Amino acid sequence: MKRIFNFSPGPSVLPLPVLERAAAEMTDANGSGQSVMEMSHRSKDYKPIIEKTEALLRELMGIPAAYKVLFLQGGASLQFSMVPLNLAAGEKPGESRGAAYIETGIWAKKAAEEGAKYAKVRVIAGSKDRNYTYIPEAPAPDPDDAYYHITLNNTIVGTRWPKLPETASVPLIADISSCILSEPLDVSKFGILYAGAQKNLGPAGTTVVIIREDLIGHAPAWTPALLRYDIHAAEASMYNTPPCYSIYIIGLVLEWLKDLGGIPAITKMNQEKAGLFYDYLESSKLFRSPVDKNFRSLMNIPFVCQVDDAEKKAELEGRFVKEAAAAGLVNLAGHRLVGGMRASIYNAMPIEGVKALINFMDQFEKGSK
Repeated sequence: MKRIFNFSPGPSVLPLPVLERAAAEMTDANGSGQSVMEMSHRSKDYKPIIEKTEALLRELMGIPAAYKVLFLQGGASLQFSMVPLNLAAGEKPGESRGAAYIETGIWAKKAAEEGAKYAKVRVIAGSKDRNYTYIPEAPAPDPDDAYYHITLNNTIVGTRWPKLPETASVPLIADISSCILSEPLDVSKFGILYAGAQKNLGPAGTTVVIIREDLIGHAPAWTPALLRYDIHAAEASMYNTPPCYSIYIIGLVLEWLKDLGGIPAITKMNQEKAGLFYDYLESSKLFRSPVDKNFRSLMNIPFVCQVDDAEKKAELEGRFVKEAAAAGLVNLAGHRLVGGMRASIYNAMPIEGVKALINFMDQFEKGSK
């Protein structure tokens, strides 16, 4: 069967060489005579796998020694709770510290809502007034805030921060689920970075947390053990059984990325892919991007049909998604809360996939006149 071009926002496309290697090692990984799925996480066979994965991530991202790398579970959504619990929650009700949030999309909104259960959250800026199609000016935090939270790339609405906010001594926290490893990022500018793996790192099941060591160990005593960064850090992500196979695949993805030339090489490829697609949208009479040009994502590109009649627009977009899938271009429907279409073109999406989509859109537009 011919492989499709998968534009899903997550779980998303994986590099074909990674899938082929994983298939070859399915029953015998590293000469162990067993699958990684069968290995004890504390065995001599698995230990080198997780250690190599961490080492590769540190190398590719330039993670300073003063940061811990944790492989956790619960998705990025669990970090919406873990961050405030570990940085701002008090021993007693009413003793929690303040935290600043910028609301730039649906996931950023969810992060603030969850954070408010454990911290005195203040949404100090947002872009809901224009359907999250831009990144707002970022006010300075209160010096006493426990942290300052942003969503660096907004998967659903297709925006990204072109410049980091200035937070002085207040730790900057960022959800980087849909942009990790897609372009250079100075880890030292952040207190915590976290990312669900299922968009740009590997299969669903693992959440990578990169945390500055001075932010570890501040959770109140009542915090559940599995939600404490200090426990996971002390146990090197082995407090409980980690998502072993997912971490193994992440390691293969990181090897693939390193072989490509690392972050500089993939950044160039991502800019070329996104540039081609945005240039086409600018020239199209039928399709357009709803996102402000200054804040467009390299990874997630929403687009809509330029039709005034709402009923006709919905019919046309529905037909587009259906016919695209029949042509081997799948998962192009926009998020259920936004509508329209969306192409997620993560690291593993080859430029041939973007070109195939542009060609299909061009033909669809000509046939819709």
